[in-house]
Amino acid sequence: MAAPGDEAELARRIASGGPGGAREAEAELYRRLAPRVRLYGLKHLRDAQAAADLMQQVMLMTIEKLRAGELREPERIASFVFGVCRMVVLEIRRGGARRERLLQQYGEDLAIADAALAPKLDEARVADCLERLAERERAVLVMTFYEDRQAGEVGKALGLTAGNVRVIRHRGLERLRDCVTGAGLRT
Repeated sequence: MAAPGDEAELARRIASGGPGGAREAEAELYRRLAPRVRLYGLKHLRDAQAAADLMQQVMLMTIEKLRAGELREPERIASFVFGVCRMVVLEIRRGGARRERLLQQYGEDLAIADAALAPKLDEARVADCLERLAERERAVLVMTFYEDRQAGEVGKALGLTAGNVRVIRHRGLERLRDCVTGAGLRT
């Protein structure tokens, strides 16, 4: 592991903003501190994605503060970084606790509202409208949504470009939506 003095020197180089050297110093400081921030996130958040997000957020804040010359004691860069970690983790936890309280308080009302607002799917009508589509539109929609294929795969199977597939899919969905909602099937 690098000596703390080395990290302080990197922090000073970033703050001075010298040509070329500051970017190299940022990269080196990131290389040294980011894994430690990630481990802090794993320990306190217990989620790999949240730890990765914490690492990016904290390192970005640190480098921005250094570039702006707002860090008074470069020799305490590691303390600054972990202080920022602690504050960000506390904010994440506060936000999660607030969401949980709101869900407990209003969750039942939201579930009822969602059910009341959700349109009822008439499967027979969707099937009928799907049959009314042009064969190529129907094939693109079925391959995209039923078979879960990407535009390139669909295009290869149908002899189209991926761009053509996306245009056909867009137009087919619009026609299908119009038909299902009663606006009619456009030709």
